[in-house]
Amino acid sequence: MENSRRVVVTGVGMITPVGLDVPTSWAALVAGKSGAGRITRFDASPFEVQIACEVKGFDPAAHLDYKEARRMDRFCQFAMTAVKEAMADSGLTINAANAERVGVIIGSGIGGIATILDAVKVMETRGPSRIGPFAVPMLMADIAAGHVAITYGAKGPNHAVVAACATGTIVIGEAAMLIRHGLADAMICGGSEAAIVPIALGGLGNMGALSKRNDEPEKASRPFDRDRDGFVMGEGAGILVLERLDHALARGAHIYGEVAGYGATADAFHITAPAEGGEGAARAMKIALEEAGLASEEVDYINAHGTSTALNDVSETQAIKTVLGKHAYRVAISSTKSMVGHIMGAAGAVEGIATLLTLRDGVIHPTINLDNPDPQCDLDYVPHVARQAPVHVAMSNSFGFGGHNACVVFRRV
Repeated sequence: MENSRRVVVTGVGMITPVGLDVPTSWAALVAGKSGAGRITRFDASPFEVQIACEVKGFDPAAHLDYKEARRMDRFCQFAMTAVKEAMADSGLTINAANAERVGVIIGSGIGGIATILDAVKVMETRGPSRIGPFAVPMLMADIAAGHVAITYGAKGPNHAVVAACATGTIVIGEAAMLIRHGLADAMICGGSEAAIVPIALGGLGNMGALSKRNDEPEKASRPFDRDRDGFVMGEGAGILVLERLDHALARGAHIYGEVAGYGATADAFHITAPAEGGEGAARAMKIALEEAGLASEEVDYINAHGTSTALNDVSETQAIKTVLGKHAYRVAISSTKSMVGHIMGAAGAVEGIATLLTLRDGVIHPTINLDNPDPQCDLDYVPHVARQAPVHVAMSNSFGFGGHNACVVFRRV
């Protein structure tokens, strides 16, 4: 593929339950550190589930203008902070000459849900006249993309993606497509989520999606383990700066890796359960490999969706076997969610960054808490401790409620 059509990543930024930036988060992932604990943002004692992976020590005033930060939901504060890190990392400058060629896509599975709850409470206790004038802009799922464009002057394509837990990966793929089709030279893209609120905790808990291991929160997220009992809610943001390869080379940018392939499919099966045998997930992975022009045997590593739920972990394992065949037993696989929990709309973006850092460092972070492997999950999930290994081609999977499936293939440049 010509350099003008190839898309690379030149900057990354993260806010996660194990770190407030990329270096800290990555060091924690490699060390196998869990970000889970008892919920502190509200009184969770009435709930059956009382644990989550919260972002700790985040002060928006340390990163953003105080007045502006007050007019943002927490998910938007996370996004803006991660964008700041990613832009500084990339060294990309937006000016009058290139503003119309730089776009923004930032997705969220839920958006400003804390703002919605606060506004409802104000309306019910103080009346509709007391609802703040910034309530609607704060709750919109697309507002993070809008704020980024205004702050940095990016006048190219600008929108949000909302596709549940597949959001972050779809964003990367769609942003890369815009560059490949000549509609932008660079894209600021990613996902952000801050949905650890009572209504989300209660709803997900009552549907049986969440782990109830309240007494051992650090051991609650255990993808591919026989004793898993659900995922752990997380929060945070992941942001990537994507550029055309020739554009990045011309300005001497550091390159983390290439977005070589992208596949997205629908199960058209069930609102929450994956298609039998991981059929939809397998098709997304196949499409991504085909677009990348790669054979399944060339995949060195897979960052799994790996939620720690009964159905997902088995169906994803089946999908990997369908796509990779015998090579499935040779490829290294790990789940970032074992440590940061499920960051929903931001999960794919955070995991995409983790995958790129794996390419960069030749270090595969572990899947922690994999003490008793499920017999149906019999692949190499890199249990407990990180592994040194050269990684040239890697896949990152994301699957979401509603039957959304997405896969991005990264490779070293």
